[in-house]
Amino acid sequence: MLRGSLGIVTTGYADLPGPFTLESGAVLPKVTIAYETYGRLNKEKSNAILICHALSGDAHIAGFHEGEEKPGWWDAVVGPGKAFDTERYFVICSNVIGGCKGSTGPSSINPDTLKPYGATFPVVTIRDMVNAQKGLLDILGIPELYAVAGGSMGGMQALQWTVSYPDLVKKAIIIAATGYSTPQQIAFNEVGRKAIISDPDWNKGDYYGKEIPSHGLALARMVGHITYLSDESMHTKFGRALQGKDRVGFDFSTEFAIESYLHHQGDTFTKRFDANSYLYITKAIDYFDLTREGSLTTGLAAAKAAFFVISVTSDWLYPPYQSQEIVTALTANEREVHYCEIRSNYGHDAFLLESGQINYLITRFLSHTVVGDVMIRDVECIEEGTTIAVTARRMIKCSVNHLPVLSASGQLVGIVTSWDIAKAVASNFLWLDEIMSRSVVTTTENEPVDEAARKMEAHSISALPVIDPESHVIGLITSDAISMLVGRQNP
Repeated sequence: MLRGSLGIVTTGYADLPGPFTLESGAVLPKVTIAYETYGRLNKEKSNAILICHALSGDAHIAGFHEGEEKPGWWDAVVGPGKAFDTERYFVICSNVIGGCKGSTGPSSINPDTLKPYGATFPVVTIRDMVNAQKGLLDILGIPELYAVAGGSMGGMQALQWTVSYPDLVKKAIIIAATGYSTPQQIAFNEVGRKAIISDPDWNKGDYYGKEIPSHGLALARMVGHITYLSDESMHTKFGRALQGKDRVGFDFSTEFAIESYLHHQGDTFTKRFDANSYLYITKAIDYFDLTREGSLTTGLAAAKAAFFVISVTSDWLYPPYQSQEIVTALTANEREVHYCEIRSNYGHDAFLLESGQINYLITRFLSHTVVGDVMIRDVECIEEGTTIAVTARRMIKCSVNHLPVLSASGQLVGIVTSWDIAKAVASNFLWLDEIMSRSVVTTTENEPVDEAARKMEAHSISALPVIDPESHVIGLITSDAISMLVGRQNP
């Protein structure tokens, strides 16, 4: 196995509660989501990262399934010590609805007919995919995301997250993506869909248990795969080399190495992907458009996350100018945004292949963490002049070990801990004022997390109130919340 591998992993399945209403207004009576998780969710549930997959991806992003030799599709950047460090973060990846790798899609059984949906499955959108992911997070008990990330269609989902659920996303990593699908992108998807629908074995989507439309699906994949490469990468890898012969045959057989490669990609794809899912997912990509009234700036106005937008120099499917449009729109909205253009000859697929650059860039972005990224916002406080008994009951009821003490005007005047309460009981104290610490070490929302950690270590404390310029408490950060993110120093 690779160094830093997660080893053997398994796929989980979650049934979303109740019927699921789609953006179109159609209703799915039941939705199942296939997902995998890696790492450990911290006590504050503040270290979760959702990674969204591209068109033909699935929930298996890293590690190995039992009996398989090939790791998950982004294993190079997910795992111990990698960009998405599973010793620090709780990483989640789920198969999108409309897919064919465990989540509800056209190959799923329609509970009303007890037969596969096929082409009767309702059309889904990127927003529907994100809403289903939100449902999964609710089941997992995760109230917010430290980060959401994805490349290609995964980047579209990540962008949609920042607009649909702006208060639940701290950071967003958008790689080789766009804020809306262009006519050229729609055109390529339509050619792929036409290839599938024109296959006689497609049978209007009702081919389950029969011959699958393998020729149409293979052709769709061949067309799509060309857009994932670049002219230079094909020159480098294939040139005009012939496959299995030393001269051309002046016929229509497969002669060039690039032809053989595309046939192989198409044939392989038909063994692992459903033709109907290809139709539905490409349609969701076509419908994706975050502009409002023709403006991406207006469409992204609701987003609050800190963004890292990455493009690829040789990507002609989602060229750098589209990433730059996202950056410009976010900048116009005065959002925190960082931009980088990866230099690569791999084309669109560089986000999967340039693991060295991706690991370096994402690690730097994620490690640039401030207190506001991980603090607890809904903080329980206690009023100055309260009794010890009332304070103790408040701690027990709220399951907390720290209570900031506020003045009548709502300003921070002290802090009390469960250890203080224990000492007060032993000493027969009655009032909070007798035991609370008035010299309080505090932090601010924009202070780097590692600086907050140094304060805790220097003063031998396990929590810091987060205050605004008027000394009002806006949050609390604990050592448990940041230990995974800043790492533990060697003795």
